Amino acid sequence: MKVIIPLAGKGTRLRPHTHVVPKPMLKVAGRPVMSYVMDDVLQLGNVEQVIYITGHLKEKVEAFAAKAFDVPSLFIEQDVQDGTAGAVARASDYIDAPVLIIFVDTIFDADLSLLKDSADDGIIWTKEVEDYQHFGVVVTDAHGHMTRIVEKPKEPISKRANIGLFYIRNWPLLKEAVAHVLTTTPNKGEWYLTDAFQYMIDKGAKIRVADVDGWYDAGQLETLLDTNRVMLEKGRARRPATLGDGATIIDPVYIEEGCTIEHATVGPNVTLGKGCIVRQSTVRDTIAGEHAVITNATLRDCFLGDRVKVEGVAGSLNIGDDSEIRGEG
Repeated sequence: MKVIIPLAGKGTRLRPHTHVVPKPMLKVAGRPVMSYVMDDVLQLGNVEQVIYITGHLKEKVEAFAAKAFDVPSLFIEQDVQDGTAGAVARASDYIDAPVLIIFVDTIFDADLSLLKDSADDGIIWTKEVEDYQHFGVVVTDAHGHMTRIVEKPKEPISKRANIGLFYIRNWPLLKEAVAHVLTTTPNKGEWYLTDAFQYMIDKGAKIRVADVDGWYDAGQLETLLDTNRVMLEKGRARRPATLGDGATIIDPVYIEEGCTIEHATVGPNVTLGKGCIVRQSTVRDTIAGEHAVITNATLRDCFLGDRVKVEGVAGSLNIGDDSEIRGEG
């Protein structure tokens, strides 16, 4: 099996952080988002090659992936942002086996073992949501196979949201479908992979729909902080071996060794990267990068980059690397 991971996007909803860090490499509970996904992939044990479709900050993605994951890798640049079908099309020459396609701006609890014994042409994983109007939703037949995907429906024809995780056993038909989509008129300059799946279904393919137990978005600030909370609650929490004078920790937290916490309350739902300093402050529901310094502040719902300095501020902040904010507090 081969794995295709499209990650060429600029991550505009997570700026300013994604100006300098690729979106899948942003950390929750101390780990890059894509690391959680790759854990599940590599546990399958039958991955022949991972094909990364890169773009924005591609050098950083390549350096990280090549070092972090012990699997043969190929990096292909998507130099024009022409959509998800355009991304997969760039890997077409290397698709010669069943493929797992994963969009790594989410973390999921999915049973990937389903693909090992699947006789269907493919599997698409979904998650039932109440706010179906904001998603592409999957419509199924009586046998649990996909019939179509509808983007942001006004009527509740389905509540099973497409989460960006697909297995395609019938890889020749996938290649045919992607090639067909690229002959059609793009939608606002983009071709969509879901249209390729629709083509496959129209040609008689059977794509099974399977629900995931959990789906945690890391594509925008509010959901990233919530995903950090969930990962902490699901076992990623850790306390340092030693604490400074007057330090109070409210679980769950992820605090790297070597952080300095003095006369401060940290938590719940806080991640502190290595070398962080928190003094005379209260911090909750926050992700802070490496070597951030927080002094005399009251913070919640914050995303702070590396080497950030915050002093005398109360409230919520979203500031990128090497920024400095000082208030009167």
